[in-house]
Amino acid sequence: MNKPYKPVSGSYSIARRLALMFALAAAAVFFVIGVVLYQIQCKELHRHQRQELRTRFEFVASLIARRMENTEKWALLEDKLKELTPQDGNVKYLVEGRDPRFHLGTPFPPEAEVLDVGDGVRRVITAQRTYVTLTGEVPPLGERPRVMLTVGVDPTAFDTTSHVLNVALLIASFFGVLAVAGLGWWIARRGLAGVDHLSQHARTLSAKNLSARLPASKLPSELSGLVLSFNGALERVEQAYLRLSTFNADVAHELRTPLGNLIGQTQVMLSRERSAAELEETLQSNLEELERLRTIINDMLFLAQADRGMRAENLVRSSIANEVAKSAEFLDMLLEDAGCTLEIKGDAEALIERSLFGRAITNLLYNAIQHCDRCSAIVVCIEHTREGVAIKVTNRGIPISEHHLDRLFDRFYRVDSARTDSRNSHGLGLAIVKAIAVMHGGSVFAKSEGNEITIGLTVAHPTIS
Repeated sequence: MNKPYKPVSGSYSIARRLALMFALAAAAVFFVIGVVLYQIQCKELHRHQRQELRTRFEFVASLIARRMENTEKWALLEDKLKELTPQDGNVKYLVEGRDPRFHLGTPFPPEAEVLDVGDGVRRVITAQRTYVTLTGEVPPLGERPRVMLTVGVDPTAFDTTSHVLNVALLIASFFGVLAVAGLGWWIARRGLAGVDHLSQHARTLSAKNLSARLPASKLPSELSGLVLSFNGALERVEQAYLRLSTFNADVAHELRTPLGNLIGQTQVMLSRERSAAELEETLQSNLEELERLRTIINDMLFLAQADRGMRAENLVRSSIANEVAKSAEFLDMLLEDAGCTLEIKGDAEALIERSLFGRAITNLLYNAIQHCDRCSAIVVCIEHTREGVAIKVTNRGIPISEHHLDRLFDRFYRVDSARTDSRNSHGLGLAIVKAIAVMHGGSVFAKSEGNEITIGLTVAHPTIS
């Protein structure tokens, strides 16, 4: 029974991570928008503030310039300005000049701090309150001399409005970020629902059901490619697992026979007293079985190295025909016993590791000798192909059916008992040929046409590194 999935320590949720990224992106956007809106609202409030200030200044300056030419009318101006001045004192009018009769309002205290804002506008800070002021000259009229008019407006209302807008903008941005993060998490969860579905299926995969695959239908395009790749990996794992299981069974079978022979012969010899000649004969037989065991183990180690991606080294440009002839010299006695002749056709040069290539050719020739008709010819054809340099070994023998040809290069594979002398080989010869071909950047092939069987390999062209 499958255990419920629990995230490992240190794992993170993609949905939470996406929600955090959405929140950070929203925070950045809101920050930029907030700064822009803050600048705009500050600019607009200051513009309205100055517009109000200038409107009040121009109204009062117009009154003074056109009508206030004597003291009687100046008294009327004073009453008028009292009406225009709010009770809270947030507006202040101040008129100063050489003639004290035409003064109006209370001057700012000497300790007041004056800041120049620009464009004739100043900020006057007193102990009681702050004013934004605009000062200008009013030309003389009648008995009134030239005077200086100052209009001051308390900016507290504007500052309060700006503060409220800023706080509202900050709160709206905060809740906006939370909303985006929540929506981002919900969207991510909805978008990753297919991943959760795949995870549930993945947890059902086990060695007991190697043929199981992840469902590839009704998936978004971003996941379909991943699922197909993963299913392909599962297919390769299944094939590798099956090959490993078969290989282990074949190894056990191949090792069991010589070990059984060794144990049986030893038990027989120990059952009673034996002469020195009998003991020597048994030891000689056991030595043959041990040699067979050593050959199997060495070949298995070589194939294991090839499976790990080992490549041919110490490559030398060589004549393939010469290398085939050298390998054939070691098999002269076997050719003679089989009554066969060897013919080499064609030649080509290739980059090969001579020891490995010689081993592959020896295995191919040995296989042809073991399964050829007596008094027939074994032909080695060497030619250039699109894939590289091909070495084809052809012999006459028992035909091989199509479904066996694809497995000839599998480890410990034998076609059937009709192929004689199979008990004298351990079924790794052609597998080693395939491994050596791959190590040289090539491949292997086999075909059977009538009673002619062709088995061979290709190696890469000399120009291919």
